[in-house]
Amino acid sequence: MSEFFATVARGLESLAARELSQLGAAKIESDFCGVRFEGDRRLLYRVNLWARLPFRILQVIDRFACPDADRLYAGIQSVDWSAYLTPACTLAVDATGRSRALNHSHYTALQVKNAIVDRQRQQFGDRSSVDVDRPDVRINVHIYRDRCTLSLDSSGTSLHRRGYRPAIGKAPLKETLAAALLDLSNWTPELPFLDPLCGSGTLPLEAAIEGLNIAPGSFRDRFGFQSWPDFDRPLWKALCAEAAASRLPGLKAPIAGSDRDRDVLDRARANARASQLDRYIHFACTDLANLDPPADCGVIVCNPPYGERIGDRRQLGEFYKLLGNVLKQRFKGWTAHILSGNKDLAQSIGLKSSRRTPISNGAIACQLLEYELY
Repeated sequence: MSEFFATVARGLESLAARELSQLGAAKIESDFCGVRFEGDRRLLYRVNLWARLPFRILQVIDRFACPDADRLYAGIQSVDWSAYLTPACTLAVDATGRSRALNHSHYTALQVKNAIVDRQRQQFGDRSSVDVDRPDVRINVHIYRDRCTLSLDSSGTSLHRRGYRPAIGKAPLKETLAAALLDLSNWTPELPFLDPLCGSGTLPLEAAIEGLNIAPGSFRDRFGFQSWPDFDRPLWKALCAEAAASRLPGLKAPIAGSDRDRDVLDRARANARASQLDRYIHFACTDLANLDPPADCGVIVCNPPYGERIGDRRQLGEFYKLLGNVLKQRFKGWTAHILSGNKDLAQSIGLKSSRRTPISNGAIACQLLEYELY
């Protein structure tokens, strides 16, 4: 059994822990912005392929004290790097956290890189080249209270980059956050789903992926572990084939998205085509004032502008009021979930929320507001 750490957005640790448990992880323990767990190689591949909430899956390979830069260098040099990369492999180092002596992530990463390539020169007479964009092996170093946790990044690029979204709008939701909002809304594929402010379509796309039981990682062309010396290609092919066979032929309930901006909606349709989900999602160019429910009941999840990056706050107050009126007058029998990063604007909705869940959208502290519409 190996030790792993799934990095997640702040506030989503418990949701991610539940998801990892469902995927078969053992000894699960939530931490700040992440979840520790244990498993074998099969689980590592499976989590990268199927997990909807984490950003990265790190495989922990060592821990040691590093009260200063010299001890960090010595600790990294003590690792037998031939088990993880050869001089023919490119590498990159990501550093997070800090201590009193190691308080600059770039300097920490440089120390780690120097220690690795110096060890390679001693052992092989050659060294790996650095490739910060697409390395064969990405190494993660986390410094906390004069201790170093050394890991391999099995994901490569962040898992929120599913690979299905070539066209994005302004301030798009990360796919991982969209998946979390669906979980927090208690939406299930048996219920109709609508995002009336869908932008480039991330929420409807994530709903369709879940509704069709598609592995989110199946859209990606590469994971970090595929460049590792111990990569088990037959196991990976078997897991991908298993995921493909588990895909459902159709949705149990309709999924829809609407937006008044035709250009933005064109991006949503382009993303649906790129993911081959266009025949499952109904996109409509509709002004919010003219919006009608696509079914008698269902779940609405939307992410209106907060006035931080998009929109004039004075005009947005009227927009939020309109949103509340449309929900109250036309969506009886539905449950609405609105992600808000502005308390004043949220009050303009004019409805009493039945639940408020704190959640972060990047650096913006938000709340997911739930409204039961009767």
